[in-house]
Amino acid sequence: MDLPAGLESPWQFLSDSALKNPDGKMLGRRQAIDSKGGPYVWLTYKEVYDSATRIGSAMRRRGVNPGDRCGIYGSNSPEWITAMEACNSQAVTYVPLYDTLGPNAVEFIINHAEVSMAFVQENKLSSILSCLPKCSSNLKTIVSFGNISDMQKKEADELGVSCFSWEEFPQLGSLDCELPPKQKTDVCTIMYTSGTTGEPKGVILTNGALMAEVLSVDQLLFLTDRVVSEEDSYFSFLPLAHVYDQVIETYCIYKGASIGFWRGDVRYLLEDVQELKPSIFCGVPRVYDRIYTGTLAKVSAGGGLKKKLFDFAYNYKLGYLEKGIPQEKAAPLLDRLVFEKTKQALGGRVRILLSGAAPLPKHVEEFLRVTSCSTLSQGYGLTESCGGCFTSIGNVYPMVGTVGVPMTTIESRLESVPEMGYDALSSVPRGEICLRGSTLFSGYHKREDLTNEVLVDGWFHTGDIGEWQPNGAMKIIDRKKEHI
Repeated sequence: MDLPAGLESPWQFLSDSALKNPDGKMLGRRQAIDSKGGPYVWLTYKEVYDSATRIGSAMRRRGVNPGDRCGIYGSNSPEWITAMEACNSQAVTYVPLYDTLGPNAVEFIINHAEVSMAFVQENKLSSILSCLPKCSSNLKTIVSFGNISDMQKKEADELGVSCFSWEEFPQLGSLDCELPPKQKTDVCTIMYTSGTTGEPKGVILTNGALMAEVLSVDQLLFLTDRVVSEEDSYFSFLPLAHVYDQVIETYCIYKGASIGFWRGDVRYLLEDVQELKPSIFCGVPRVYDRIYTGTLAKVSAGGGLKKKLFDFAYNYKLGYLEKGIPQEKAAPLLDRLVFEKTKQALGGRVRILLSGAAPLPKHVEEFLRVTSCSTLSQGYGLTESCGGCFTSIGNVYPMVGTVGVPMTTIESRLESVPEMGYDALSSVPRGEICLRGSTLFSGYHKREDLTNEVLVDGWFHTGDIGEWQPNGAMKIIDRKKEHI
């Protein structure tokens, strides 16, 4: 798949949607009422567009120019996406900062990527201020997602760093600023991933790679399911600091869909889902496992007769799915009678379930395909492939237990690993998965040595061992051991 002419930056996804659908709900969060979650409150596409434009203009006033690097540090929120779009508007490279990479990771990334400005969640301010003495040669501006105390401003000021609250900062900018020209080849983001050993590696992703990935998701849904529209809503809880969630949220923005954020507490995750009633849900095996055990517990608590009815319905529908009948036609009557209740686990409106990040146990995948009344696709991807590079096709049941086929922007091959006994040319082809295509990364920031180790003759060596299935799907079976 090629990018259409004239598409140069993901900023165009937002500006086009804001023109087409200015009053459409874009970013929502729950209002807290007496420490309980209230209803979702929404910002429209026009509001976010204006806010990002104004913040982008304020960034320029602070001396942040196209090609410079800006950090974003915090959990998923409307501010996170707004900050990301402000960077896109000014062709500034955004760099997600996160602390799960280890205690000094934030400081390392700020210095390594020469981050000159950062947007920071209120409760992360103290940790960023504590590393300022070691990174104030680069970092000159901090903007809080919320408020910032005079004490904190003073502490930063003494190190030559200016701090602003979320309310104050946009006042430095204006709405009628001229936006710089953008190109597909501009670096959109540098995403740091944990190296198995040593320091985090900064994965360079261009505008072109990110947009190709988003359009490929659209193309696949168009060919196999139903594309996302303004009617759809997405539940945001997987970390935006990783590429998986960021691609899907960018896709939602491209299609004018709405994105509702969780409250950030895993205990209330499913309660937030119930309130939002999303139509698209991206999860990881751990979350799906919770839904699986929770649903089974409910069924058992319903007593013997209900359990018998459930088991009958389950096996009946599974039989038809295994014969290749699509989800919605496999057992429509039983969907209404029995599975109407089980699909409420995710609010009752879900039509697309995606799973990534680790293999989904086969019994959980089968269970969800039967009981959620939704298609489920398991995918495989890396930061270096800008997210998904393989995906199973939702309604093709024999792909259960695999990561499916290559996305439409990627070519894949297996390379033999004789020292591990994997032969790519045997009757059951097994070997290291190698990728090339338009969604690949452009290298590791300032680490040409590491880049040259994994990018050989245009092929990216993933380090994962795959086995091609007779139907063209890929199954991940092992990880290449580092031979020293």
